[in-house]
Amino acid sequence: MAGTGEAIVDCSGVGYLLQCGSRTLAKLSEGEATRLHVETHVREQAITLFGFHSEEERAWFVRLQSVQGVGPKAALAILDILSPGEILSAASLEDKTAFSRASGVGPKLATRIATELSGKPAPTGRGFQPAFTAPSGETGTESSRNEGLSDMGLRNDAVSALVNLGIGQSDALRAVAQAYASFDDDPNIDTLIRVALKELGS
Repeated sequence: MAGTGEAIVDCSGVGYLLQCGSRTLAKLSEGEATRLHVETHVREQAITLFGFHSEEERAWFVRLQSVQGVGPKAALAILDILSPGEILSAASLEDKTAFSRASGVGPKLATRIATELSGKPAPTGRGFQPAFTAPSGETGTESSRNEGLSDMGLRNDAVSALVNLGIGQSDALRAVAQAYASFDDDPNIDTLIRVALKELGS
């Protein structure tokens, strides 16, 4: 690793300098194999690579920058304090306070993020999950699944189920976010849908 927010990754003998958030950097160890999902920004003066531990994080990095005033630095700061699932919940509930906790995100920008992302489903990403053998012996896909990112799939399935019942997507997203927040651990899909339906009826 080199400097704050940076990592040098050796790929077939070529070193690539990647900008990374603190969560991603914390999961990297010098000399150990890793897999990162990379977003490339091409500017007139430079090409910058941003590395993420999961495809969900990379996809949200892109989605966040669709909001006016959110650049790479602010998007990384948000991903440092909120997981992909927490970003979806904060957006669905228009929780500007959650976004304002990120470094460099003021109240006005936090409000804009919460408002513009409200009612929108989670970004689908590239859908590319190459398998590689992690140092522990489990595949990279299994590793990601075991690190709390499975909640995104659970939430998306619950939202889809509610939409199939004729509930509007925005209402479904909000109800699932409210329901999910009421659990200490990941519920099963049936329980999450049942509690979300109660939220809609309350």
